[in-house]
Amino acid sequence: MAQAVKTSITELCFRFIKKYFIITMGVFVTAFALETFLIPNSVIDGGIIGVSMIISHITKWNLGLIIILLNLPFVLLAYSKMGIKFVLQTLYACVVLAFALNVFSGYSATHESFLATVFGGIILGVGVGLILKSEASLDGTEMLSLIVSKKFGCSVGEFIMGINLFIYLAAGLVFSWESSMYSILTYFIASKVIDVVLEGFNSSKSVRIISDDAGAIGNELIDKLDISVTYLKGIGGYSGMDKDLIYCVVSRLELPKMLEIVKDIDTKAFVSIVDVHETYGGRFKKHV
Repeated sequence: MAQAVKTSITELCFRFIKKYFIITMGVFVTAFALETFLIPNSVIDGGIIGVSMIISHITKWNLGLIIILLNLPFVLLAYSKMGIKFVLQTLYACVVLAFALNVFSGYSATHESFLATVFGGIILGVGVGLILKSEASLDGTEMLSLIVSKKFGCSVGEFIMGINLFIYLAAGLVFSWESSMYSILTYFIASKVIDVVLEGFNSSKSVRIISDDAGAIGNELIDKLDISVTYLKGIGGYSGMDKDLIYCVVSRLELPKMLEIVKDIDTKAFVSIVDVHETYGGRFKKHV
């Protein structure tokens, strides 16, 4: 019993350290993108960071401090919905960002706006993606959108889009319309990279197979592909007859072989294939 408790505490400590390490790494990557690519070329991010960059440019106040001050009310507002864990991790990320921005302040990787937009967007997306994956955030507008969207009937995406449209219009007035257009491109690139970080490059495939020979197909999949399969029970909508369904997850490389096995056994089998970005546990783990 004592050994089990000790092991459990060790695992919790490891998870805690790992999570905060990833948040810290994501914050430093984000700060690097902002200070060495975007800020020297008057290109901004969306959300609270974008607003902070505009205010910092006008007032010459410290960017990190502005980000903390603007995010603070939204973080506290998110407490009831996201919980104390999220609030503490987000506050930690904002404080570390303020420090990291000062570390990279004054450095510039390039003065070519297009290169700064593309590579700044990619690096920014990696950093923010790591932070989001660790259940923290640097953008108070996303937290606000969860509350506003329900009260006014708009979607979270629509609210964020509206806020960012206002921010990029302001960027056009403060910097230049060319900078505003580069900023929109940066946001687009960063959002796509964030999706990759959160969902992964190598998406597996979730497969459902309906066949009168489900048992034979399942046995062949287990034997030839060494994968786990699950049998589900269903009822045909037209026939009203009982049907056996096979559920399994395969990699993209295994998919053609799986389809070949199915066709060899039952040419009339119905196969449904859906993208799966992450799987946990069992023998699916090898496909992550």
